[in-house]
Amino acid sequence: MFDIGASELLVLAIVAIVVIGPKDLPLALRTAGKWVAKMRSVSNHFRSGIETMIREAEMEEMEKKWKEQNERIMRETAVQEAAAAAGQTPDAAADQNDPYPVPLASDVPTADPVMIGPMPPEETVPPPAKPEASQP
Repeated sequence: MFDIGASELLVLAIVAIVVIGPKDLPLALRTAGKWVAKMRSVSNHFRSGIETMIREAEMEEMEKKWKEQNERIMRETAVQEAAAAAGQTPDAAADQNDPYPVPLASDVPTADPVMIGPMPPEETVPPPAKPEASQP
């Protein structure tokens, strides 16, 4: 913060000896040291107060997120429990009151991952013929 080199420090020491005098210089340095210590203490106290406020703000934000997640989980759990009690799957219970239901997978043509476009209709294979029973 303060850029004081060795030569500048030597000049300050000489000026302090001349102005204050060698007799009162230890007392002046002790007083200056106490002031510096007090300034550092106030600075550290201020910094810790700011850090505490930041931590509290972050905690409030995290608590808000946790509360939202907890509410979402509780809603999902309630839907799943209601579905289990009604004998439905959770998706069916969630879609029960949906004004715009999602079409079923059987209603939507699916695409082959290798082909581009819809899949051709599946061929039906006739069941194998049963061997004729032999007569005794």
